[in-house]
Formats: sequence, C-alpha cells, structure tokens
Amino acid sequence: MNRAERENALAHTKLYLCTDARSTQGDLTEFLHACYEGGADIIQLRDKKLEARAEITALETLADVARQHGKMFAVNDRADVALLVDADVFHVGQGDLTTQQARKVLGPNVLMGRSNNSVAQFQQSYSDPGLDYAVIGPVWPTPTKPGRPAVGLEVVKQCADLAGDKPWFAIGGISAETAPEVIDAGAQRIVVVRALTEAKDPAAAAALLRNKL
Repeated sequence: MNRAERENALAHTKLYLCTDARSTQGDLTEFLHACYEGGADIIQLRDKKLEARAEITALETLADVARQHGKMFAVNDRADVALLVDADVFHVGQGDLTTQQARKVLGPNVLMGRSNNSVAQFQQSYSDPGLDYAVIGPVWPTPTKPGRPAVGLEVVKQCADLAGDKPWFAIGGISAETAPEVIDAGAQRIVVVRALTEAKDPAAAAALLRNKL
C-alpha cells in the first residue's frame, strides 16, 4: 500500500488488535486469518519476549496474512524492524522514539500512532502533524499494562471532545460487554487484546465487536 491507500484504510478502521506471537498456542497463522476474517482492520504484533529475528519471522507471517486480506498490520516500538518488514503502521509509547526520530528511519509513507495515558498526552499526540492517530487508555485496569492506573470513561469523553477528524482509539479492558460504554463515551474506534486473544472463536468475537462499532 502507498501512503494514500493506508490513510484511506485508517479512516475506515474500527477494530485494531494487539497480539503476541501465539508461541504458546502455536496457531499464529490461523489466529490472524480468523481475526481479519471476523472484522479486525489492523493487527499489531507486540511480543516483548521475542528477540529481533524471531519477531521478524512472526511479522513476516503477519504481513503475508494481512496482504491476503487486503488489511494493514502494525509493528510496535522497533522502527528498524518496521522498516525491514515494510510495515503499514508503526506504533510507539510515551517513552519510545520521538515522532521525528521514527520518521527519520521510516520516512513519510508509514502511518504512525502513539499511546497516551492522560488528556494532556493525548492532546499533544493528537496535534502532532507527524502522527496519524492517537490512543487513550487503559480505560479499565488490564493485565497487559500491570501497574498502570486506568484513565476511566470520563477521560475518554474529554478526548472525544478534543478530537477532530484525525482517527483515535480507546484501549484497555474493552470487550463485547464493555464496548457500548466506550462508544457512548465518544470513542468510534477501539484497540483490543484479550477480547480476541483469549476468545474460543476469534472470528466470531471480532465480528461481534465490529458489529457493535
């Protein structure tokens, strides 16, 4: 995809999944197919346990599955890895590369987003012309971010009030049961982890979430 195609895909994105490499389950390819088929628009591989070569191997699998479905995939933290696998999306946290540093490595064509844990951080990221989207959360406490306090629905509402046309996402403890609350707070796009990674039927779980959005 070129930059314009990626921007168009992001504009229509509703459901963004963050997953590990499924090393324990051994079903990465099948899982990725199921999630894309169910309605995931972007899948990000985030697995801190992997060394670079293993991460690249897993990302090559993700890239292949994403292309088969005409969908985008994302790399977390490592701009060098994102460059090597020709990622559509590069995602960073507050303590990772700056926008300028990442752009120096990746150039202008890769979409970029940043996680935020407060309204102030969200506003800064959202107004950054080098970023294509911003994420706010965790909305509820989540084991994927141990020790990080939840921001709550009120912060989601404040971010919704601040936001304009640029895409943004809510993350953290969002499931089929809690998604309506986040949507009511103003979020139109969500990032999920356990709602799909722990689902018995990931395709059905993705479809249910997508329908709610």
